[in-house]
Amino acid sequence: MSAAVVLACLFVSPGRAEAPAPAGTAQPAVVIPRFSDPNARIEGPNLPAGRVVRWATGDDYAPFHYIDADGQPAGFAVDLARAVCSELKIACTLQAWRWDALLDTIDKRQADVILAMVRPTPEVRSRFAMSARVHQTPARFVARSDKAPPEATPEALAGRTVAVVTGSAHEAFLKTFFPKAQLKTFEKADAARAAVRDGEADVAFGDAVALAFWLNGTSSNGCCRFVGGPYVDARYFGEGVGVLLKPGDEKLRQAIDYALQRLDESGAYAEIYLKHFPIGIW
Repeated sequence: MSAAVVLACLFVSPGRAEAPAPAGTAQPAVVIPRFSDPNARIEGPNLPAGRVVRWATGDDYAPFHYIDADGQPAGFAVDLARAVCSELKIACTLQAWRWDALLDTIDKRQADVILAMVRPTPEVRSRFAMSARVHQTPARFVARSDKAPPEATPEALAGRTVAVVTGSAHEAFLKTFFPKAQLKTFEKADAARAAVRDGEADVAFGDAVALAFWLNGTSSNGCCRFVGGPYVDARYFGEGVGVLLKPGDEKLRQAIDYALQRLDESGAYAEIYLKHFPIGIW
């Protein structure tokens, strides 16, 4: 393939809306995050007539962005980019890039914007302007349904074995805020999850998206459920991602923010979110 192809105070979540569970099921409602401020009023777009906006996204990070069976870009980021273009009534192109080439596309004038799961580190913020948030991945605990603690507090997990990936932000968070938990570290997240499933650890702590898909996949054997959370401390788990743009392209940034707010208000964002995150991570 070518290059283009604790705790209450830490438990800060965006505004939320709930999608009801299907009738006749016992599944909890899926909480949909809302990142736009309903009281904010963003001015409508003022883009030059005929401007074509070139979008770049990643090629291998499902369900956010990936290449589908037909070789086409797909995923949450792709559908959201298309919805923004439709809302703004502008022409757009979209291309998937390998991760090692993605961040250079704007500097090389191969793209105008990047929408991918790029954590806005200080280095990234020094290179790009960023729109309003479009996604944030919280951290969550999971435990066996038959042995789950009643809550996930430092007191409730004191002395319990917590499986976590070694050297991860999740491990650092646990060491700071759950100092009496007994950490059992693993090189891979799937091994940490398996430790809970197999009874080798009381709970696991990690990325809520990966945990949600595992809970509802075959490898979990229906063993487990979320306990406590979600946790979104930006110092450990990031502040969420937005659309990256060239610094100074203020008209385009404002237009994208306007479209994102409109998509939120109309329910279109919720539809896209549920398509790619039907399980719920909040």
